[in-house]
Amino acid sequence: MTQRTATPPDVRPLSIHDITVIDDAKLKKAVTAAALGNAMEWFDFGVYGFVAFALGKVFFPDAAPAVQTIAALGTFSVPFLVRPLGGVFFGLMGDRFGRQKVLSLTIIIMAISTFCIGLIPSYASIGLWAPIILLLCKLAQGFSVGGEYTGAAIFVAEYAPDRRRGFLGSWLDFGSIAGFVLGAGMVVLLQAILGEASFLDWGWRIPFFIAGPLGLLGLHLRHAAEETPAFTQQLEKMEKEDRDAIKERPTMSFLDIFSTYRKPLLVCIGMVLATNITYYMLLTYMPTYLSSSLGYSEDHGVLIIVVVMIGMLFVQPIVGFFSDKVGRKPFLLIGSLGLLIIAFPAFMLIGHDNIGLIFVGLLLIAIFLNFLIGVMAATLPALFPTRIRYSALASSFNVAIIIAGLTPTVAAWLVETTNNLMVPAIYLMIAAMIGLITSFYLPETANRPLRGDTPNASNPREARALLQQAYDHIEQTVQEVDEEIVALEQQIEVLKARRQRLTDRHPDLE
Repeated sequence: MTQRTATPPDVRPLSIHDITVIDDAKLKKAVTAAALGNAMEWFDFGVYGFVAFALGKVFFPDAAPAVQTIAALGTFSVPFLVRPLGGVFFGLMGDRFGRQKVLSLTIIIMAISTFCIGLIPSYASIGLWAPIILLLCKLAQGFSVGGEYTGAAIFVAEYAPDRRRGFLGSWLDFGSIAGFVLGAGMVVLLQAILGEASFLDWGWRIPFFIAGPLGLLGLHLRHAAEETPAFTQQLEKMEKEDRDAIKERPTMSFLDIFSTYRKPLLVCIGMVLATNITYYMLLTYMPTYLSSSLGYSEDHGVLIIVVVMIGMLFVQPIVGFFSDKVGRKPFLLIGSLGLLIIAFPAFMLIGHDNIGLIFVGLLLIAIFLNFLIGVMAATLPALFPTRIRYSALASSFNVAIIIAGLTPTVAAWLVETTNNLMVPAIYLMIAAMIGLITSFYLPETANRPLRGDTPNASNPREARALLQQAYDHIEQTVQEVDEEIVALEQQIEVLKARRQRLTDRHPDLE
């Protein structure tokens, strides 16, 4: 068996023909398909978090009220353990077969598993099988979600023009928040119309049934969207260089990925931890905190969160827009620092009986959370090159999600164990510290092509400007390399002089 050696591609000057001008209609279709699928994912998470009290009573009726809540939130958190498996599986598929095909598959699995939760009989009907089936459905969701968000973020990032990637990427998490709002709003509406008894009996199932038609709509949009230009170019490049390589991609093992891209992987993990711990703390755990720990009625607490989330919807695209102007790093830095400073004051406000103070406390957390999620979808895909982008991002993202996904369960358990209502604030400050440290190592990616890709432009005029920008960046990089060469040459001369001094003192060495 002979071993093939890869032939390096011909290197030629970058020209205007290397700049991809993105079709606006295809771009809108891609962003809509990705955002709607993400909205469906978080619609389920939002519903689950807001009806945790009801699910605890339906599936864990023999437990104490606090234990019921912890058990229901535990069922929410356990699927995060299988998300890395889904990330590895769908990541490899996404780098091998394309982003569009994988995203169509993940939304099918997500819709079916969510719909099936609404069909599960209660504990009173089938006993222990009820929570077991619930857990199986959540595990299926966890597996599919392992490739959902990262694939959608990559899909939008690879389609987006370089100068609008922050704004367009922000719509992905706009979909997340919108899914939460839709799920929470539906819970509030159903509770108001049906009353607590009917809602606990059968009304809680309705939001999960909505996942069926939402999934079909999302599948239609994703199936209609075309593959990203970056992945298409990667396939053409590989086919031109070596047709056999197409059958062997990705060409790097995960050990090689970690060895070569250790810093981007760690930056990704840090940013995901800081963002998603805050995300789950505010949008999943907080309704339970308000009702179980502070004694507010379930619908009262949910309504406050819904209003806060509606405000976040307006802030989200604004953060994305300005990140294209000033960069991603400032938002991660300010968002993390802000959370670190306001965590304790915010929870002190939330602990008051005054609804206005509660709202202000939640709003403070929400604003700084917007600073983080507003740039995440545009930042993370830019850390890795096209050929391993899905694999590397899905793997590192979902490793971090294991920890972040435990937030509602751990926070509820800590409050119950310590009887200290300020424990969630400390939890939030730890997440903020992680984000603060990560911000110093995050490379600025705004207004630049994705790593290893050629620039994307909105129109021919912008393409010419991007070409000149690329030339300027190359010139700057060459200057930095020249400076490194000079420094290395000086170091070599110092080492040569040292060697000469040593050999001069030995009669048998030259």
